[in-house]
Amino acid sequence: MATPDVRKPTWVNYWGWGSGDMLGAGAQAVITGWLAYFFITFCGLSPVETGLILGLPRLLEAITCPLIGYVSDNLRHTWVGRKIGRRKIFLIATIPLLPAFALIFVTGQTFTYYLVTFIFFEFVYTMFLIPWETLAAEMTKDYKEKAKFAGVRMMIAQSSAILASYLPTLIINNLGGKDSPNTFLIMAAIFGVLFSLVVTLVVFFSWERPYTEAEKLIQPEPMDWGKAALIPVNMFRDLFSTLKIKAFRQHLSLYLGGYISQDIFNTAFPLFVATVMVGSTLIISQLMTTMYVAQLISVMIAIRVIIRTGPVVAYRLAITSVGAALLLFLAFYLIKPAGFAQGVAALDGDIFGGAPVGVLFWLFVPIILAGLGRGTLNFVPWGVYNYLPDVDEAVTGQRREGIFAGVMTLTRKVAQSGAILLTTSLIGLGGFVSAPKGKPLAQQTPEAIQALVLVMVGGPLIVMIAGMLISWRFRLNARTHAVLVHEVERLRAGATEAETQESKQIVEDLTGWKWERLWGRG
Repeated sequence: MATPDVRKPTWVNYWGWGSGDMLGAGAQAVITGWLAYFFITFCGLSPVETGLILGLPRLLEAITCPLIGYVSDNLRHTWVGRKIGRRKIFLIATIPLLPAFALIFVTGQTFTYYLVTFIFFEFVYTMFLIPWETLAAEMTKDYKEKAKFAGVRMMIAQSSAILASYLPTLIINNLGGKDSPNTFLIMAAIFGVLFSLVVTLVVFFSWERPYTEAEKLIQPEPMDWGKAALIPVNMFRDLFSTLKIKAFRQHLSLYLGGYISQDIFNTAFPLFVATVMVGSTLIISQLMTTMYVAQLISVMIAIRVIIRTGPVVAYRLAITSVGAALLLFLAFYLIKPAGFAQGVAALDGDIFGGAPVGVLFWLFVPIILAGLGRGTLNFVPWGVYNYLPDVDEAVTGQRREGIFAGVMTLTRKVAQSGAILLTTSLIGLGGFVSAPKGKPLAQQTPEAIQALVLVMVGGPLIVMIAGMLISWRFRLNARTHAVLVHEVERLRAGATEAETQESKQIVEDLTGWKWERLWGRG
């Protein structure tokens, strides 16, 4: 099979494709950082109702995530795939729909309204996310170029999170309305427009895997309704087949350990600030901004660490940093530093305006440590993801970027829904009560605050440590990836034996399969 000319990505392509994470991470930063707080504080919804709204749509995506991945993989030799692009057709369809994000932040509506609008946005979001995630793996096979794509993506992701956290401060300072729900509606409207713009950039500045000369000779396939009826069967077969790849199973533990810990923290933290640290929306916004700036710095460092040492070392350092931050928040709750509340009140909502050293320590040190760790936790899984289709190709002889993106997004969303639902349920069972519509957040009982703190501190620690232990023997790095790609090229050329005993061991360790069963023979 003739190999198409290799197209080298430039900085325009790195940043053009990476801009998509303004939607990918920006939407999640708003949702996980603000939506539970918005529902409980301004909409009169209970913690349990909030958890159901945030959790149920993700469970429905057990079908939509792998379906979109499977369909986009299988559009390659259709008219749509040839003329528009099997990935880009989905991206283009989302552009006019994304401003609907603002509908979620309209106050005074019913539980059903918020559930339906959130389900709609999550479907549109997924329709973008899965095809977009495959493109970096299709644009290059080079380890360092893939690391650059992941690094740019994460820098834009953290920048979008900074915007999501600081926009309420800008809106309040310029338009007024301290602790007003209109702050969040304006923020969501701004993001909705930005989302459509960045998806347009992705369409223009990225490309799909080029067709080989042999593939160009394949005639586009007409619609086959018999094959269409088998899509669910084939989809779930491919879905579960990804779990047979050893490196992918280990990668999921890194992914879930890092991201679920953040889901729990993001859901509980604004409520922690509002009740334990006596903060307003303005202070919550500034603390979250500080955290996301630290995350951006962390990503810049993690890019170099992962290229040189691999992901596991970076992951362990990140867990240490986040763990230290959580223990400091726990210490704050237990110690209740004298004079802290008065010091915060004197700041009049501006934590950057200067304060006594003791107040500054508790405001900034824990949140900066959390941000430094979280940035790396965000980067590690997506730094690794771009290499997984290469591992899979050694086993199956196929390129299945779409199904891997579908499985990751499905796993992420189901786990996220479970994490948010469990977090809000535990907080609610602990006695935490929402604000009546149009009224300030109610005074909480000591038992309710204790439950909130235990969930915010204990939950992330448990899942991070579990992820680290499961992934302890993860071996994918620059050296082993280079060996893998070389052996895949030899398999494609018809080789039946590994070039060396060492390369055989490396490939078998990454795939979890014996050499004799590779390349579709198993």
